[in-house]
Amino acid sequence: MARAPLLQLSDISLTFGGDPVFAGLDLVIQPGDRVALVGRNGSGKSTLMKVMAGLVEPDRGARVLSPGTTVGYMEQDPDLAGFATLGDFAASTLAHGEEYRVAMVAEGLKFDPATPVATASGGERRRAALARLLAEAPALMLLDEPTNHLDIEAIGWLESQLAETRSAFVLISHDRAFLRALARATLWIDRGEVRRQERGFEAFEEWRDKVWADEDEARHKLDRKIKAEGRWAVEGISARRKRNQGRLRALQAMRADRASMIRRQGTAAMALEAGPQSGRRVIEAKGISKRFADRVILRDFSLRIHRGERVALVGPNGAGKTTLLKMLTGELAPDTGEVMLGTNLQMAVFDQNRDALDPEMTLWESLTGDPGMRVSGKADQVLVRGQPKHVVGYLKEFLFDDAQARAPVRSLSGGERARLLLARIMARESNLLVLDEPTNDLDVETLDLLEELVSEFDGTVLLVSHDRDFLDRVASTTIAMEGDGRATVYAGGWSDYRAQRTDPAPSPASVKPAAPAPKPVAAKAKKAAQGLTFTEKHRLDALPAEIERLEAEIAKLEELLAESDLFIREPVKFRKATEALAARQAALSEAEEEWLDLAGKAEG
Repeated sequence: MARAPLLQLSDISLTFGGDPVFAGLDLVIQPGDRVALVGRNGSGKSTLMKVMAGLVEPDRGARVLSPGTTVGYMEQDPDLAGFATLGDFAASTLAHGEEYRVAMVAEGLKFDPATPVATASGGERRRAALARLLAEAPALMLLDEPTNHLDIEAIGWLESQLAETRSAFVLISHDRAFLRALARATLWIDRGEVRRQERGFEAFEEWRDKVWADEDEARHKLDRKIKAEGRWAVEGISARRKRNQGRLRALQAMRADRASMIRRQGTAAMALEAGPQSGRRVIEAKGISKRFADRVILRDFSLRIHRGERVALVGPNGAGKTTLLKMLTGELAPDTGEVMLGTNLQMAVFDQNRDALDPEMTLWESLTGDPGMRVSGKADQVLVRGQPKHVVGYLKEFLFDDAQARAPVRSLSGGERARLLLARIMARESNLLVLDEPTNDLDVETLDLLEELVSEFDGTVLLVSHDRDFLDRVASTTIAMEGDGRATVYAGGWSDYRAQRTDPAPSPASVKPAAPAPKPVAAKAKKAAQGLTFTEKHRLDALPAEIERLEAEIAKLEELLAESDLFIREPVKFRKATEALAARQAALSEAEEEWLDLAGKAEG
């Protein structure tokens, strides 16, 4: 016997004073459903979830819950007013004596229930809302971006909890690895229509592309038919006016159908352009450490980052990822050791807290007020990679419409704020990208594009992220912040790091005995052999200036060769400049290699 659905939405229509968000929506959630709810930023995912939770009343239609069904909703910005501590809020829906359930969940989500609401961060408030939902364990759980502000370890814990739960759930998330692991069905919101496929998220992109391809083919066929019928109407209607009124009405209906088709929103026209090439050595850290009061963040850490590397920092919240990132970029000084930045660096920073955005400024002001984008004397234009563009035109490239240009930043969703911040940093030329949690709130299409841009960026990338899929696709090196001041460097992305970390320890039989300690005389001789001669030391001191000179000459030659008509106007000068550029690039590479060899020898 078929079980009654937990939740049924019938003929739901909803507008917010403009175009309809949904029209004629029908939706059923069955017991045991594990559904991914996906769609572009601003498509209405959170709104639909609030309708499902009963928090938003539709203009028309019915929401029906099966008798006895309990529904729990975790929203992105929970209201904790009236509660003294996070634990009070999390336990507010539990029966007396069941508060222990919050303590169990809090351990997995890594937050302290005793934290006062007044001092809690946004991430702690979200974790408290998630803890309340998990502790309550309703028959239907509605989770809106539950992985935001969770570290990878907590995401793994949540993933295991949801995999084992008997509750049905609907899940909005930007974390594709999370969705692939949990979803058995997919709800896709696209231009006000909600489609359902009884397959997990791993099949979503293939399904989406097939739907769009079918749409394009149907639109093309309809356009051809309208064109043919329109030609008939012009050429033959006068002779057959009475007996062909039905055909004319059919043509009008086809034109009405074509006009009613909602063209899908394109992908953001994001682009990254590297500035002048940096030196081969981008960042070098030697024996750096950091502590705050009695808490050790980092101890005796050394690292060398070369041009073109994609370095990811991973670890639990509070382990010190952002602190290390700030030390590596020179924003924060280490307590011991030193950080040396390479030559000719142009840095662009994406901040996880969106601090570069003033919530009270409009989107227009956020771009035109940026010193790096300001065009002197033109209040309606911004400088985009050296070229002036109208501010509204540039915003449209990032999927903002005309009306949003004058709206305040605070009116934007999380994904829209991320896109606005990307618009700011992508307007600049850079050769060092610093990305601190860039994937939060971005939809699948924008994530795909960002991954492609970062992977193909002709520069160096420093990245902090909890998105395992993003790390696997982008990172070439992973620094794991493992607690107690320990940081370990691994080759590859997240999966590579996990594989290397979980490799079984060698058996005692396979471990070679340690070599005997060298005798004092032999050790002294070895140290002398590793040291620099006077000539080598002098050369090591002189190389940085030589490298800087070569880079300056290369920049001037590249600027000269960038003149579009130089080859036609002065072919001899063009040939000589090309040869000189190749020679200086080769000399620069040799000088950098020599510096690396001598610096390594000096370190012993």
